[in-house]
Formats: sequence, C-alpha cells, structure tokens
Amino acid sequence: MNEPVSGTFRDPALPVEARVADLLARLTLEEKIGLLHQYQAAVPRLGVGAFRTGTEALHGLAWLGPATVFPQAIGLASTWDPDLVRQVGAATGEEVVAMHHKDPAGAGLNVWAPVVNPLRDPRWGRNEEGYSEDPWLTGVMGTAYSRGLRGDHPTLRTAPTLKHFLAYNNETDRCVTSSNLPPRVLREYELRAFRPAIEAGAAVSLMPSYNLVNGRPAMLSPLINEVVRAWTGDDLLVVSDAYAPGNLAGLQGYHDDLPQAYAAAIKAGTDSFTQDDDRPAATLGHITEALERGLLAEDDVDAAVRRALAVRLRLGEFDPATPYDGITEDTEDIVNSAGHQALARRAATQSIVLLKNDGLLPLRAPERVAVIGPLADTLMEDWYSGTLPYAVTARAGLAERCVTAFAEGVDRVALNAAGGHVTAAEHFAGGPLAVSQTGEARATWFDLFDWGGGAYALRTCANGRYVSVGDDGVLVNDQPGPSGWEVRQTFRLDERPRGTVALRHISTGRHVGLAPDGVLRLTDDPDTAAVLTLEMVESGAQAAAELAATADVAVVVLGDHPLVNGRETEDRADLALPPAQEALLRAVHAANPRTVLVVSSGCPFAVTWAEENVPAVLWSAHGGQEYGNALADVLFGDEDPGGRLTQTWYRSARELPDLFDYDIIATDSTYLYYRGTPLYPFGHGLGYTRFVYSDLRLSSAALAPDDVLHVRVTVTNVGLRPGTEVVQLYTRQRRSRVKQPLRQLRGFERVRLAPGESRTLTLSVDVADLAFWDVTRGRFVVEEAPHKVQVGASARDIRLCAHFTVAGESIPARDPYARPLDAADNDEYDGVVLCDAARSGGDAVRGTDPGGWIAFREVDFAGGAADCLLAVSSTEGGVLTLRLDDPLYGEVIGAVSVAPSRDRYDLATVTCPLAGAAGVHDLYVVFENEGVTVSELRFTRQATGSAR
Repeated sequence: MNEPVSGTFRDPALPVEARVADLLARLTLEEKIGLLHQYQAAVPRLGVGAFRTGTEALHGLAWLGPATVFPQAIGLASTWDPDLVRQVGAATGEEVVAMHHKDPAGAGLNVWAPVVNPLRDPRWGRNEEGYSEDPWLTGVMGTAYSRGLRGDHPTLRTAPTLKHFLAYNNETDRCVTSSNLPPRVLREYELRAFRPAIEAGAAVSLMPSYNLVNGRPAMLSPLINEVVRAWTGDDLLVVSDAYAPGNLAGLQGYHDDLPQAYAAAIKAGTDSFTQDDDRPAATLGHITEALERGLLAEDDVDAAVRRALAVRLRLGEFDPATPYDGITEDTEDIVNSAGHQALARRAATQSIVLLKNDGLLPLRAPERVAVIGPLADTLMEDWYSGTLPYAVTARAGLAERCVTAFAEGVDRVALNAAGGHVTAAEHFAGGPLAVSQTGEARATWFDLFDWGGGAYALRTCANGRYVSVGDDGVLVNDQPGPSGWEVRQTFRLDERPRGTVALRHISTGRHVGLAPDGVLRLTDDPDTAAVLTLEMVESGAQAAAELAATADVAVVVLGDHPLVNGRETEDRADLALPPAQEALLRAVHAANPRTVLVVSSGCPFAVTWAEENVPAVLWSAHGGQEYGNALADVLFGDEDPGGRLTQTWYRSARELPDLFDYDIIATDSTYLYYRGTPLYPFGHGLGYTRFVYSDLRLSSAALAPDDVLHVRVTVTNVGLRPGTEVVQLYTRQRRSRVKQPLRQLRGFERVRLAPGESRTLTLSVDVADLAFWDVTRGRFVVEEAPHKVQVGASARDIRLCAHFTVAGESIPARDPYARPLDAADNDEYDGVVLCDAARSGGDAVRGTDPGGWIAFREVDFAGGAADCLLAVSSTEGGVLTLRLDDPLYGEVIGAVSVAPSRDRYDLATVTCPLAGAAGVHDLYVVFENEGVTVSELRFTRQATGSAR
C-alpha cells in the first residue's frame, strides 16, 4: 500500500458529500469500476485500501469463529423490548469491530443484518431470521437492532444492511417465482417494514432479494431509486445477494446477457455486486462491456461508486481516528465478554413465552426432574449463527437447580440388510458403513432422529457421529450432526414391501445401495436400493416414559433442527411436530401428567394436542449459549416469562393460504385479517401473576388527520408476586371504502409491577399513521371514519375498548376522465396475476384463467363514456370484455379483440367503443382468454348530446 494521499476526502471536518466528491474525482474509470464488486479493489496510488461488504451478524457475529450467540432474531423480537434488542445490536457491533481490528480482510464493517421481511407465512424456511408478522413491530425491532449495530456517533460503528427487499417469504423456487403485490399490500405491509430503520438513519444499506416482484427481479425494482432512497437524505448503499446478479441472465432469463443485466441493475440502483465470491474479474468485465456497448454511462457508474464511498467515509476509514479505535485486536476483552454473556442470558430469559400454564409453573423445588427430548441436551446453531463459545443446554441449566435424570427419547435401531447388519466404524474419524455379520452389537446400533417432514438423521452408537454422504457417494459416520449449506446428513425412509425400507438421501435425491464389497453407497437406480429392515433396539418413547414415571416433573424439550426441514433454500410443508416427537410427548405425559412441554424452534408449531392435554407449554427460539440458564430461571420462577408472540400460531397448515400468495388482504392472512381462532394469537404470552386493566381514557373522541391520539390506561398487578406485562394497543377502523384490518398494533409498553402496584401508562398514536393506500388516487389517505381503540394482553385478549372518530377525507367515486385507471390499481381480482409492464418499470395485469377479471369499484362515468383506450398485449391474441356491476352477468358495455404481439412488453393501444357506460358503477374488465396483459385504461367522455 502506498502512503495515504492528502486531500479533502481525508478531512473529517468537512461534509461527507464534499469528501466523496473529492475522492471520486481522483479515481480513473477503471478504478471506479473496481469498487462495484463485493470485494472492492484497493487504489494504492491514493492510499485507499481494499474493502469487502458482507459480514453476517443476524443475532451475533457469525461465520468467523466463536462469538457471543444471542437468541435468534424471532426470539429477540419476542422480548418486545426494543432497548434490549438495541443492546444486543450494540454488543454484536462491538464484536464485529474487534474481529475487524484482528482480521480486517476477514471481518468487514458492512454487516448484512437485520432481516426485516414480515413473517407472512410461518412455513417460510427462514422464519427464524425475521422479527414479526406485523410490519410496524418489525420496523421497531429492525430499527433498534440497526441502531445498536451502527452506534450513536456520527461515525458508524458498523454499516447495517436491511435484508431482503422485497416480498421474500418462500425458499421454494425462490430465484424464479414472483411475489405478486397489489398496491395496498406493497404500501401498507411490505414497505412499512423497511422504512423505519432507513428513515431513522439506523440502517445505511439495503439488499434486494432473489425473487421477482410482480414479474420483475427485485434487484431491478424501480422502488429502490424512486421510493426507498427518498426515505433518507444520506447515500444508501445497495448490495446484491450472493450470486443474484448472475440470475438476471441465467435462471430468471430477464435479460439476454450479463452486460445488459449488469447495466440494468446499476441503473436500477445496485451499487455492489456479490458474485463469484472473491473473484471480481468477470463482474468488472461485464460492467466494462456494458460501458463499451453504450448500455451504461460513466455517470451511472459514478452514482453507484459515490454511494459505496459514502459508507466507507462514514465508517471513518479515511479519518485519522474513530471512536472505536479502543476496541482492540485483543478480542477476548470484547468477544464473548462477561458483559455480553450476561446480556445473552437476559435476552434469552426475556424471549421465553409461556403459552399455557394450569398452575404447574413455576416449579417449587421438586426433588427430581426428568429432562427429556432430542433438544434437551443440545444447542443448535442455525445457518446465520456464530460458533457457540460454550453451550448451556436445558439439561445443564436445570441440573444446576435440582436433581435431574435425562433421556433423549430417540429410538435406537439396527439396520438389517441381506448378508448381515449395517455396521459403523468405532474410531472417532469414522469410516464407510458396510454390511457385516460380525462385530460388536453396539457398532450396529443407530439413533434415529425424526426432524419432521420425512427427514431423518442417523447417529451411530459406535462413535457418536452422524451418518453423512461423502463426495464419492459412500456413507460414512464422521459428522457432528446435520450442517453446512448442502446438508448431507439427512435421509428419507421410503417404504418397501413387508415392512422394509430404503434410504433416500435428501440432498441428492439418490437412494442408498449396497456395493459388491458390502459398502453402502448412493445409487442412481432406485431399483438397486438396499432393502433394509429397521429392528428396534430400544424405544425412545418407552425409555423416556419409564424415566418420567420416576420423577416429580417431566420437562420435554422438542422442536426443530434449524438446518433440517425448514431453512434457507427449504420451506416447511406443515406446522406439525415431527411424528416421533409428538409420540414421545404423549408417552411421557401418560407416564407423568406433571409434564412441561418446551418448544425450541425458529417457527410456530401446531401443538394442538399439547394445548388440550399438557399442563404447561413454553416456547423459545433457539436461545443461544445461555439458553439453559434462561430456561431454568423461568421454570423455577426466578424470572417472569417475559416473552410475547410476534406471530400467530395456527392450529393447522390447512388454515394458511398458498405459500406463494402474498396478498394478505385477499387471503385473510396474518393476525391483521385472519378470521379464524388461532391456537395462540399474536401478542400472546402468560406470566406468573395477574394484571387488571382499568380507567381507559382517550385524549379526544374526535380527531383530525394531523392530531395525536393519547391513550391512558391503568394496569394493576393483582397477583401475589412481581411480574411483567406487555400492554398492547390496537386500533380498528370500523367503516371504510376498502377492507380494513380486523385489528392493528399501534403501540405497546413493557411494565414490571410489584404485587398490588398500579401504573398509568400513556400510549400515543399519530392519526396520520391510520392512513391506508388509496388506489383510486395513488396516495395514502386518512379516511373519515369511526375507529375503535383496543387495549389488552394480546390481539385476542382485549381488556378495554373505546371509540373515536377521525374527520378525514371521504373518498369520492373514481373519475375515469381525470386520470387513467392503472390495471394494477384495481379493487378486486380473480384469475389474474400482476406482472411487469416494461423491464424498467411499471406494473400490469395478465389474465391466467379464462374468465378472470379485475374490478374498479364506484367508477363515475357521469353523463357517459364514449370510448376506452386500453394498453394491451398478448402473444397469442385474445378478447377483453368490459362489464358493469358483475363479471358474469353484468351489462356488457364494450368488447375488444387483442391482436397477437411480438412479446408481452409490446403494449399497443386499442380502442373499445362503449355503450351504456353512464352513472356510477363497478367496472369489470374480463379476460376471456389467458395470456392477455393490460396496463391501463383511458376513457373519453361522450360528446354532449351524442348517443350510441
């Protein structure tokens, strides 16, 4: 590295904009292009070093060795304590800086956290990474964590990146599926989760998601430049997700070649390409070619480079000193420090949610506790966890408090094949599994773990290691458990005749065969799969039940494995507990009715049988290194269970819409619109004392759109012990032009009260926040309407209500002559999808089913409309019919044929003469054929005195 060059860009007393402009002006075009990859090239002649985006820090520093592991993000949000979440973010930020000082190349200061995708569907494989199904609460928690990461000084401690923009809740085919977002869902739900952290200056970077949105790759969304960047006056850095740029001309085929795709991405707002790991040459070549072909201008490159440099300047890279220089390379003083360990314990404790309690909890110093279950003596690391520096399991935490006995509750089996038993190597390094007629019985025993969804893992008793599949296809017992990006340690048990099974390797889809030398090896031919008989050596459920019968209380710890049957790249098929785990719980409860179920998972489970039968049920996300201590503190009543659900727990996956349907309004999804009776509602969580709500008062019963509503309520602890309550404020608009949420969280406050203590709380709501997106005029509107305030302990446990009115707007009938009717701005639809009107911007509607339609409510045609000009396309041709008031039987006012077009972007304007379009009516555009696309409708008035 050359000596630093002096200049304006090195003067911290000057504004960031001036410093960036100075540095940008010093760079050659080639040097500027070199800054557009994840691995930004050094510029030695200016003394500018290399820079890398992307250090994972979702719930602690990840992927860089042992570091403090806090509860998963869904667990942090379950504390309903933004200040605690901010403290966790700050601790994580300190550990990132410490590791950066130790290894600048390995630990960059641009962190890829938090995840603020609303948790629309609990089957999403990455559910544990988000905060809540409520976008406002997601924004609160995302802002808190980001603020902790970035620090309070103008110089950034780290540069937080919000993931993943936009409408990303499915892993299945995630790179090629389109999330269809009607305007209201986009504005009221999805964008609402991303805005707060950026608007507050807490997050300074954004990562687009892999999926498409309304037919266009999210990475190319015009919303990045047109909407998101308008939320802040600072330069917002936009980084691509890993290997997403290649998808634009690859899996997605959205552009013909990569230079074209990279040019489109830069123009759409991408500033940093995460492609080909640390090999930027190909990316830089595509950008250079795009410039040579005239697809990009140097000004486009400058805009992207300016944003990349602005973040580096704000991180203090070119300053003589930063506030964080004292965080030294001696990471032991920071990473997993005593203070961070205590914070991890407090976060884990406050994240635990008591779902049900018939009086069994808190435990009163029982003499003997049976600790049971496949998660009772282990802690799980998810894909974005740090490496656990130590692990306090449920068993270990409880053993500090009482006499414990342990049973894993997992079936132990032998696998019998033709010619003998499958046998495992006994040395720790493992070896190939082979069929043998000799050897110790223990070498033929396997513990069979059921992780749900038909996914099983096999742990050998010979050496305690898990069965995996090597690159050569040979089964070996050499792994500590299911792990890695490509999980190679899970199998399905395919049924064969007469009670036999065949093993199918989930990762490759290939079956396990028996080679001539007796070694188990994958085979491409299912017909040559080894036929195996599972012989029960010991029933895990029976052994656990026998143990439970000897104990005062049984604590059964069940849940998911974060890397199996629901993780990045894999969604869940259902919400049920794994069958073997459900059977274990029932057997233990039958043996000892004093059973506590502890669910440890990154997602909700439909524990309906447990809710009906088990006296106490708790849930925690995978809680990090202090999980066991936190659980023991709650079970024994040293701490109140302070957590509350941030997501609805349903009774069955049958209550959920299609995983790919993102229209929460039309499908009655999330607590906002769900009309059924959940197993456990949003906001639910019990404590060990009882609270009474009283004296609800509103600051006013009549408000204007620019007013603030102040809600006062008194909460009293009427129990016999101190406790924590999370007081939640919801509102409901009781009359509207459109479908409104049944309830919507507007505020909350955690309060801790001694027995008999009362406290009066004031929660405030800006009336402007009651606005919804008016599709008739393309803006937010506060409607004139009555509202209800609901205050309580959950979305379904409402204790007090009050009413108020808002003197807002009355939404008039649509005026079809004042502005075009954008097809995407319809009020209702059936048999259509939203799509991209052009590659660069705009939405349209495409018919997918013959007879599909879109509806525009209350269109005021006044004295009459003469014609409708429709912007349409169809590669096959088709017919559109315009009807009034009903899509099947309504009066036909016009029909038009759509000629075949070159492609669906080849929109042409066709004129449809109208007859009978007068007065106020609901207008239906009916797609008589699939494949017809409509982007807008323009109406012309009937001339005065004319008639048709």
